[in-house]
Amino acid sequence: MKTALDPRHLKRRETVKFLFAEDYTHQPNINGTAKNVIKNMKSIDAQIQKAATAWPVDKLNRIDLAILRLAIYEMGRGETPPKVVIDEAVELAKEFGSESSPSFVNGVLGTIYSNINVKAES
Repeated sequence: MKTALDPRHLKRRETVKFLFAEDYTHQPNINGTAKNVIKNMKSIDAQIQKAATAWPVDKLNRIDLAILRLAIYEMGRGETPPKVVIDEAVELAKEFGSESSPSFVNGVLGTIYSNINVKAES
């Protein structure tokens, strides 16, 4: 059963904080996951833009963007089931984001997940 003290959840919280801060100024001591997300940010942001066409990436709430970037990176790695990644991202959005963040994050990740499934079936 998932808890707020689950080490995986705590690592995700830490990574989201690093990604959020990195959006404003370079962070010298970030964890490996955050470094990998930053390395892949161009392709991750392209996926976000494709899934959330009404919202340019540079206009998104920065915490929502950090959560989405981490979740898309995790989904791309394939180590964690996509539905678990989406659930974790929604929980992070509830914790850190605005009132509309959980539904926005869920919608964007749901769209990306659907696109992955469509490609897999083709």
